[in-house]
Amino acid sequence: MRIDPNKKHVEVCITPENYSLYEEYNEIVVVVDVLRATSAICTAFDYGVKSIIPVPTIEEAKTYKAKGYIVAAERNGEVVEGFDMGNSPFGFMQDDIRDKTVVLTTTNGTKCINLARNAGQVVIGSLMNIDALCVWLKKQNKDILVLCSGWKGKFNLEDSICAGAIVEQLLESKNYQAVEDSSIAAKFLYAHSKQKYLSFLKASSHRRRLKKLNLNADIKLCLIPNQSEAIPVLKGDELVNVNVKKPREFGVVF
Repeated sequence: MRIDPNKKHVEVCITPENYSLYEEYNEIVVVVDVLRATSAICTAFDYGVKSIIPVPTIEEAKTYKAKGYIVAAERNGEVVEGFDMGNSPFGFMQDDIRDKTVVLTTTNGTKCINLARNAGQVVIGSLMNIDALCVWLKKQNKDILVLCSGWKGKFNLEDSICAGAIVEQLLESKNYQAVEDSSIAAKFLYAHSKQKYLSFLKASSHRRRLKKLNLNADIKLCLIPNQSEAIPVLKGDELVNVNVKKPREFGVVF
């Protein structure tokens, strides 16, 4: 239901299981998977990758690998055996991916990207590119749905916090409105956590999961806002960066 017909919507779908309930807002879908897929995608473009092909299944990833593509595959937080890398942002800070196309499959994020293919446009969001992304979104003047990847269909904190940050910035422009309870809840979560992401997420399920895998460095990196100006947009089967800057020098983390 529209409250102000002169304003666009920015709304939040907190799990992919509910995506069909929010399709009225999907002129643009922002897919968010803070830990770690969308953060890794932004990092890859920062370091000069040409494009990324997101695929939902390991089987599809294997067909690309057989064709000679660089393939990154992650399941349950770990690199899938037989593939070049997983979805750690650090894995994309290497010179052999510069100007290359990389295929990526992950537990949650790439499935959400493929789920949203029916949208008017799909763009990648994370805390890493939050300000640049919001500037770009404001210029589009379209209804926006932030799709949280969650964990295997379940709600998670970090994606909802990032979604809340997007909602807050767009509402501040006065050109957007948020009417769904999920959007309002995400905004409150962000307001309560924005000065202390790491401590706020200390007990979160995915942080605990990654910590057990000794991936604390990934967690810390993914929670630092505004390291990236990349705007990865889905064009056909590939993600491309529509805000290309000079690639980051290797060895420079942020």
